[in-house]
Amino acid sequence: MNILKSPKVALITGAARRIGAEIANTLHTAGLNVVLHYNYSETEANRLCSIFNERRPNSAVAIKFCLADSDNYTPLIKQAVRSWGHLDVLVNNASRFYKTPLTNIDESSWDDLINSNLKAPFFLSHAASEYLSKQKGCIINLTDIHAEKPLRDYSIYCVSKAGLVMLTKSLAKELAPNIRVNAIAPGTMIWPEGDNELTEQQMQKIIDKTALQRHGMPEDIAKAVLFLIKDADYVTGQILAIDGGRTLSM
Repeated sequence: MNILKSPKVALITGAARRIGAEIANTLHTAGLNVVLHYNYSETEANRLCSIFNERRPNSAVAIKFCLADSDNYTPLIKQAVRSWGHLDVLVNNASRFYKTPLTNIDESSWDDLINSNLKAPFFLSHAASEYLSKQKGCIINLTDIHAEKPLRDYSIYCVSKAGLVMLTKSLAKELAPNIRVNAIAPGTMIWPEGDNELTEQQMQKIIDKTALQRHGMPEDIAKAVLFLIKDADYVTGQILAIDGGRTLSM
């Protein structure tokens, strides 16, 4: 008698747009069921969810939670688990990114960036650990190459991502042997938007200092996430830089 094994389930925070959406698409294409977390990007999240469910019925759900509110961490995990009864993967992708020059610093920016980029991944991981342990699952955090090499005028952001690097290593020890915890440190994948937008000259300068002489694509990050889920059974506590060699010249 053949016993059908249900697909693995992955929760991706900040899954509606940009790198988060590409991660969700890659994991879904690989056969995982996906829980698409979003906050503001409801239209994009629902559209992505519909595409996935047309591709494979009952394989995706979209759920809205504000990660700035710590009361939402456990409910988010519990709702994700209710979707298919288990949770195998947590991808802490949601993040905030903006300038905080020391000449114009304020405590609210500190709270916002640290809460979004460090506190939320910590407590989401804690809330998910009970369920991930049952599945011998994994956690993947999205850090940044600037966690190691600071970016001028983005000190709080860099601090938050440096903390996420240490969190990755700490959780890898704390949650072993049943849960693997790793991180991906992207280089230049998608050019920043809004107030962080770069000029053509600034973008070219970054490319010129990248060994592979081009910026990366969201697919590069998504493929690395899939590798850490499916093909890295003996890997934990590691930070994988996907940066085209950018850190070689930093």
